[in-house]
Amino acid sequence: MRKLYITILSGLLLGLSSCADTFLDLEPQDKRTNVVYFKKPADFKEYATGFYNQLLGWRTPYGKYSIYEFMDSSSDLAANFVTSSDVGRGTISISSSDERWDQCYTYIRTVNILFEKAKDYPGSQSEIAPYLAEAYFFRAYNYFTLLKAFGGVPVVTSVMDTDSPELRSPRNSRYEVIDLILSDLTNAIASLPIEQNIPETEKGRVSKWAAEAFKARVLLYEATWRKYNGTSTDFEGSAGPARDQVNEFLEEAISLCDDVMKKGGYQIWNYNSNDKIKNQSNLYLFNLEDAGSNPAGLTKSSNKEFILYGVYDINLRTGGVNLSHTVSLMIPSRKLIDMFLCTDGKPIDKSDLFQGYHKTGDEFKNRDYRLMNYINGGVDPAPGSVTLDKGLAGYDCAKFKAYNYPTYRKANDESANYPVLRLAEVYLNYAEACYERYGKVTDTQLDGINELRARAGVAALTNKLVEDNGLDMLEEIRRERAIELYMEGARFDDLKRWGIAENALNTSRCGMVVGGDGYETEFKSADGTPTNRYAKNSFVWGEEKVQTGDGVLSCVVISSAANHSFMKKHYLWPIPQKQIDLNPSLEQNPGY
Repeated sequence: MRKLYITILSGLLLGLSSCADTFLDLEPQDKRTNVVYFKKPADFKEYATGFYNQLLGWRTPYGKYSIYEFMDSSSDLAANFVTSSDVGRGTISISSSDERWDQCYTYIRTVNILFEKAKDYPGSQSEIAPYLAEAYFFRAYNYFTLLKAFGGVPVVTSVMDTDSPELRSPRNSRYEVIDLILSDLTNAIASLPIEQNIPETEKGRVSKWAAEAFKARVLLYEATWRKYNGTSTDFEGSAGPARDQVNEFLEEAISLCDDVMKKGGYQIWNYNSNDKIKNQSNLYLFNLEDAGSNPAGLTKSSNKEFILYGVYDINLRTGGVNLSHTVSLMIPSRKLIDMFLCTDGKPIDKSDLFQGYHKTGDEFKNRDYRLMNYINGGVDPAPGSVTLDKGLAGYDCAKFKAYNYPTYRKANDESANYPVLRLAEVYLNYAEACYERYGKVTDTQLDGINELRARAGVAALTNKLVEDNGLDMLEEIRRERAIELYMEGARFDDLKRWGIAENALNTSRCGMVVGGDGYETEFKSADGTPTNRYAKNSFVWGEEKVQTGDGVLSCVVISSAANHSFMKKHYLWPIPQKQIDLNPSLEQNPGY
């Protein structure tokens, strides 16, 4: 794999400027001109390698946008607003420019160049088919980023000049954009190698299974968007869908997920039986580097769960975002903490195993391992270990934090691979698509989710469990998704495609339970008197009565509902004003 690091991390990340034997006087890939010679397959491969800097990673490919804006910051699962506050609070306004728009179209142009050059390739097209397949994948990847942000956008499939008529064309509808994305992914799947045939030195390149899994993500996203939002976010004058494709999309998503699960050779990373990281697989999966990155001495080579990922290396490409320090600022909310199940598979308000909130560590007992791994770094907090002051929620995020920081890794040196898409999501997508398509799931169709729950020490999700405890199967599937993919950038997309973002984002973000009527905690006595562990005056929004796992209790408020005004129009971002000034044919998104 180190050869790929050198190829992708050195060549790609430095604009391939070191590959003078292949290209002449190369500029960075997004600024290249026709000095690039495409005479042999290796030229196409080298150029396609440059596409990999378009993948989301610890430092995003979208200029000023930080990785935290692609996590769950300011969502309903976060108590604070480190970034993305415009989304979480519903204060999005029209800006002059948007680097997602600018960068995605720059990347699309670099992809289209490869298609143009392929037309003049003197050899057999089969020789360069795998690299054109990568181009199809990355064009789809960038258009999906644009679709999620803006809805319908101009579709460009050729290399435009300054006088190209497409520069003055109206927006394409979201349905035309989806058609292109799905078509490109179909073309990519047809010619990409399967993971098993990618040499170890090339690991990190897109496989057929990665393209299938990504296409399933797109299909589920669009099917549920149409099911729950319809055409409510379409811009004025937009064409509608040619036909009802919801079930068609769901059925294909199911089929693709099934293919990846059965043929991909991927595995859930579960080392819970290893005494050195017992029950902490969900903690160490996300900071795997060399043998020093965890107590068990496991390396990246043990990870067969990541399907599509950003490749990092301590010598060639570090994370560069001081992740281990700043990730702790991504404070989880009361809502998230209470979503984690008890080990019997029941929600905390239905389980006899739940211990309440009297002592700091009580609520962590008999719970999903992911609670202590994602939130508390693999250990139950000791009673008396938390003081509520400085307006903080009482919880920290530990997901992605480097082991033994800052001794093993110093600030900005974290080099774990970034998970763009992993097998756990395929399991979740499969179960959700099955339920959305048929209104039910079999216990067998829940096998993947239950593999995740087994790793988390939680009893299996079954139809009997749901029926016996008055649960809703779809809500339990969604719960599993929220917990498993916490901080991996899915939450905002999920809330919007389910059509529930207004309800979820306009509530207060709360922290720890401080007490209630006769409910004694470390922060208040039974008569409601604050203890020295609770600096009540530091919480400007005070307290709020919240439905918890132990009834209605008072929690500290980190951000009040009075400060949130998320509306339907915020499901999409506005088209940047600069683009409308350049092309008055572009219609603005509704409500802006």
